[in-house]
Parts: sequence; structure tokens; C-alpha cells
Amino acid sequence: MTAKLPTPVTLTGTHVRLEPLERRHLTDLWATVGPDPEVWRWIPFLPPTTEEELGAILDIRIAEMAKGNAVKFAVIDLASGKAVGITGYYDFSAQNEYLEIGGTWYARSAWRTAINTEAKLLLLTHAFEDLGMGRVYWKTDALNERSRNAIQRLGAQYEGTHRRDKFRADGRWRDSAYFSMLADEWPAAKSRLVDRLSRG
Repeated sequence: MTAKLPTPVTLTGTHVRLEPLERRHLTDLWATVGPDPEVWRWIPFLPPTTEEELGAILDIRIAEMAKGNAVKFAVIDLASGKAVGITGYYDFSAQNEYLEIGGTWYARSAWRTAINTEAKLLLLTHAFEDLGMGRVYWKTDALNERSRNAIQRLGAQYEGTHRRDKFRADGRWRDSAYFSMLADEWPAAKSRLVDRLSRG
């Protein structure tokens, strides 16, 4: 199977719907996420203090989509019908059969819930089974223990750390920890994710 590049699409599960990110999601995101310092602690932007500042951050992500550099999703909690975060695909190559899952942040209420688990299940299923990717990878701040643990719980393997990889909004340099999952590792990881969701 020849891999295909991701394009905007809606992915729906039992707990969550991933739909192409638009400006109309701003009000929900400000209401559910707002300026929570823990949400923004590891994001490469200064924490927004107003809804319009958050809107400016969304505009950057939407512009990345318009340029074809990313596919961004609003994460919709089906129980409330509200957007509770964003996630997406970055750095994709059909020829080399890889993509990155990244740019992810959620309202604190979604942490360690079925929302995050099912969002990752939908993204990975689409990447491996619909797009035919051979490798999916993640990168996160090497100091972000919560994110590192969440990625490894998916079944991803630690690949190493890129030192002085990104400039943080606070003026310091970030080391980035890289993780990946290969297509032949996906069936076992999918089984674990499905089982985790079934247990609530």
C-alpha cells in the first residue's frame, strides 16, 4: 500500500469527535481551557490571558493547515458537545511513510480520560489503516513527565532526546524526547487501547 498524505477529515468515536479546527471552536476552547497555567506549561506560546490571545494561537494553527503543513483537529467531547482541546498531524511524508502526532493540548478535565485515549485511537487508526503510514512519531519536552508517560502508555517506543531542540516561549532552550510506533507494532497497541476504553 502506498501511503497517502493526511487531509482534513472528521473522525468520530464513542466519546469524542475530531473535526477540522476552525475559528468557531474558540469560544468553547476558551471556556474549557482558558488560561490554566498547567495546560500551557509546556506549550511553545506564552499562556493566553484573553480569548482573543487564544484566538491568535488558533490562527497560527489554522494558517499551518492552509499552507498544507499540518492537519489540525478540534477535540469535541460528545457528552457535552464542547471542544476541549486540539491535536493534529505534522511533518508528514507519503514517500517515507511517516507522520507526527503533535500540537496536542486538552482542558484539564480531559486528562487521563476516555477523551484522550479515544482521540489517540482515532488518530492512530487513521494514520496506519487509512493513510498507510509505516511510522508515527511524537516529540515532547524532555522535562514533561506527564506527556512522556502518556505517549509511552500508547505503546510508543522511546527513540532518544534531541538536545537544544526548540526555543521555549520563556526564553530557555528545550530538549525534546522522541517516541515512535511502527506499523507492525500497531495491532498490539490498538488492542490495548480498545481494551482500556472498554474498561472505562
